[in-house]
Amino acid sequence: MLNFLIRRLGYALLILIGVNLFTFILFFTVNTPDDMARLNIGGKRVTQEQIEKWKGERGYDKPLYWNAKEEGPAKLTRTIVWERSVSLLALEFGRSDAKNSVDIGHEIQTRMWVSLQLALPLFLLQLIASTTFALVLVFFRHTRIDFWGVVLCVVMLSISSLFYIIVGQFVFSRLLKLVPISGYAGGLDAVKFLVLPVLLALLARLGTEARLYRAMFLEEIGRDYVRTARAKGLAEHVVLGRHVLKNALIPIITSAGSYLPYVFLGSLVFESFFGVPGLGAFVIEAITGQDFAIVRSMVFLGAVLYIASNVLIDLAYTWVDPRVRLH
Repeated sequence: MLNFLIRRLGYALLILIGVNLFTFILFFTVNTPDDMARLNIGGKRVTQEQIEKWKGERGYDKPLYWNAKEEGPAKLTRTIVWERSVSLLALEFGRSDAKNSVDIGHEIQTRMWVSLQLALPLFLLQLIASTTFALVLVFFRHTRIDFWGVVLCVVMLSISSLFYIIVGQFVFSRLLKLVPISGYAGGLDAVKFLVLPVLLALLARLGTEARLYRAMFLEEIGRDYVRTARAKGLAEHVVLGRHVLKNALIPIITSAGSYLPYVFLGSLVFESFFGVPGLGAFVIEAITGQDFAIVRSMVFLGAVLYIASNVLIDLAYTWVDPRVRLH
């Protein structure tokens, strides 16, 4: 186990370095510091003096990869790639490129908890609801309940999330006035602002997840151990709950684990439409404002979370199935 973790962490570091350098090259090839300065300054007539001032204020006036004017290690460290890319490996995100330059690390720490308030209940409810719905469909397989349940799943996964948001806001906020249409408040008041986006996001994902889990459970019920359990006289609901569900946990963990990065990064669409100041809205604001420093930081953070989720998934395999060995 220890050798596995050390090896995976080594691979993770190499992947992060590769992602970091590729992102840096991509951003600074498509948009040079001069281009970024023009985009952020705005206006039709941008002078070279304004560009140089903007670059100097944000540290973009240095060479990209090698600073021949410096001496010793400063030739490497006094460069844009070191200050804006290598520093991300130490989780030093720096400041944004916008006019009201903000500390990206502070914003991530603050907004992360807001995103967790939205995404964590959604993650748990989605896992419970999808698994339960899929088990019910399998229990009533080859019946009208199963048929219409699958039809409902297909309908739900065919509808855009934007439709759920627009209809949900119109019905529950404008007509029934049960919850605010958008916004956010701290403490317990956050519940009334988050309950609608959580339920709508759950509805938007339920069809896809339930249909996937149903297919997994149907594959399991044809195995020999299920026939043996039935031959022992176990009731169908016991077979499904005690045996089928247990043996289908590995693909369920794989599917659910892939959603873990979004638990921390938040939902781009739902946070933006409901005015929730989480990381998802932070990314949307950065893209809209063409703040590439924030976008680069969030791409790197997403890579870190994706790698961490895959390591956790592998560790969870050994917990649910003792036969799995990590070498």
